[in-house]
Amino acid sequence: MSNVRSDKPFVLAGRTYQSRLLVGTGKYRDMEETRLAIEASGAEIVTVAVRRTNIGQNPGEPNLLDILPPDRYTILPNTAGCYDAIEAVRTCRLARELLDGHNLVKLEVLADQKTLFPNVIETLKAAEILVKDGFDVMVYTSDDPIIARQLEQIGCIAVMPLAGLIGTGLGICNPYNLRIILEEAKIPVLVDAGVGTASDATIAMELGCEAVLMNSAIANAQQPIMMAEAMKHAIVAGRLAYLAGRMPKKLYASASSPLDGLIK
Repeated sequence: MSNVRSDKPFVLAGRTYQSRLLVGTGKYRDMEETRLAIEASGAEIVTVAVRRTNIGQNPGEPNLLDILPPDRYTILPNTAGCYDAIEAVRTCRLARELLDGHNLVKLEVLADQKTLFPNVIETLKAAEILVKDGFDVMVYTSDDPIIARQLEQIGCIAVMPLAGLIGTGLGICNPYNLRIILEEAKIPVLVDAGVGTASDATIAMELGCEAVLMNSAIANAQQPIMMAEAMKHAIVAGRLAYLAGRMPKKLYASASSPLDGLIK
């Protein structure tokens, strides 16, 4: 069949990953819960807010890299808490220094504290500077297909449209825009923000996303370690369902067993 989907590896900046779940490191009760939840998730990429988390810039304080060593995890520094391009670029350069020349970053430039919606104008500015500066930029953005296209043209290695506002757990609020982005993009598309539970992650993968990034859905669950494991399975289930291709929806019933040849 010509419409059969074949799987392809999940590749970022030339490196192949087995897990399609990326997780954040904030909002946990303590370092031990962080470690256990991330282990349970099976994630290989963990994102770290450089402006809020110590990865070596504050000597003498607990260092996240002690429990999430870079030889085991790919550390994805992010620019959470930045509200303009200048701040975001400075934060990425600091992260590169702290991580010995590490170029993979997650760019997010926020518009305001109430919505944490991306400021796409400042995001585009920062992306252009960072790409020219040799960074491999994964970028948090709105679910606007035109902005996603422009970020790809600038040279970002992945676009990460929000499913819902950060930390809301509302799930995928606009699957139609996501479908347009997925149809047009020639780079990985990852859902970032808004996932609340395992079914949200599965839906994102069923739409065709290459991966999902989440933090609050796990860290704010009543049992974060258990939710982390649920998310691991949800991502796998969603990917398999996408590859398998769902049955068409029908208005009327269709018998599971054929009616022809029934004993009379």
